[in-house]
Amino acid sequence: METVKLLSTNTCFVPKDLNSVMRRQDEVEAEQGGMTQQQLQKIWHSVETTYKTGNYPLITFCLRRKGKILLNRSLGYRCGNSTQGLQPNAQVGTPDTPICLFSASKMVTAMLIHMLDEQGVINLLDPISYYIPEYATHGKRRTTIFHLLSHRGGIPKIEGEVTPELLFDKDEILKRLYTSKPVSASGSRLAYHAVTAGYILGELIERVTGQDLRQFLHQTIEKPMDMPYFNYGLAPNYRDQVAMNYPTGLHPRLGTDHYLNHVLGGGLQLAVDVTNDNRFMDTICPAGNIYTSAEQAGRFFEMLLSGGRYQGKQIMTSRTVFRSTLPTSATTLDRTLLAPMRYALGPMLGSNPVGLFGPNTGQAFGHIGFSNILCWADPERDISVSFLTTGKSVIGTHLPALANMLYQISSQCPRIPKEARRSLFGSDQTENEMV
Repeated sequence: METVKLLSTNTCFVPKDLNSVMRRQDEVEAEQGGMTQQQLQKIWHSVETTYKTGNYPLITFCLRRKGKILLNRSLGYRCGNSTQGLQPNAQVGTPDTPICLFSASKMVTAMLIHMLDEQGVINLLDPISYYIPEYATHGKRRTTIFHLLSHRGGIPKIEGEVTPELLFDKDEILKRLYTSKPVSASGSRLAYHAVTAGYILGELIERVTGQDLRQFLHQTIEKPMDMPYFNYGLAPNYRDQVAMNYPTGLHPRLGTDHYLNHVLGGGLQLAVDVTNDNRFMDTICPAGNIYTSAEQAGRFFEMLLSGGRYQGKQIMTSRTVFRSTLPTSATTLDRTLLAPMRYALGPMLGSNPVGLFGPNTGQAFGHIGFSNILCWADPERDISVSFLTTGKSVIGTHLPALANMLYQISSQCPRIPKEARRSLFGSDQTENEMV
């Protein structure tokens, strides 16, 4: 267990020569993505500046524009670097290093739900209890799939104490959720469902398909998109390559732990310890344990940006992508995150003049993950971006640098004139103005 110093910025070792811990892979020239080398260098410099804050033992970053990989790099150590200093066993990470996506996994689970709706197997307006009768207790009989996808299901937290052992026991979590009492009527209140909705949606997928959730994801996305690890948990043969997560940041036992208990039902140390445990890599947590690389996460968002297509394969229809990214409300105070948020049916949405994914990102859609993991696509700029990190810092010295990185991505990747953009939602749909 990693300890955190109370009166400290809680940062880790940063080498003077960043090139000694930087790796790159499969990049093409900037011009192929309609950019200049200078624009890319400004973006990469902002990533380096974020790494220099010492809040992240490892950063992996992938930027595609016009479908081309322009940046695919890693900075730092996959293990052995923490607030306690650099250890003798420290190993430098690579762009292929598997990293836990945490809550960015929700986006993938949501798209699996949309694919079942596309096939006519389910209807998003159906009550959950239509498929899972045990859920129809304490007023939850009328809670719909739509409600859970839009974080309005009334069950934002797991009731009772949340321990690592509980998070390794899917059946016990489901039992608690079946008997839970909603804190608000379904559809009435926006409150981010950090863990709860994922388990219910995952169970729904398994019941209607008759397949293990991991098997279903492999069949529908992981295999056809040729991603060797893009799934819930992590196969044993990849675990000697996985990135370890570490607690970082300012005073986590004071404000941060209080906030995380409100959101997750557990503190910073719980989140870190769980994701580094092989038992978590063995289990399926639909809301939080897809392990993958930045490039593969970016590949998934590029597929969505391409109207559900990847290398000539139609993974899902353009109509499904269109429907999944429709806003469910205007920007509204999220009573769990205690911040103004804008959601679609699964994705988090950007905003104007500024939002989760930087300034002037009103058409961007994606998801964040604990902590400072960001994956998104922006149709206006024709970019898909994944920024994965292993330093679990909520409040820390990294925040100005992180904001600047998002600014640089938005400003250096100029918006493409509407008439010149590729058709993102297919010939049967007009592009949705999501602002």
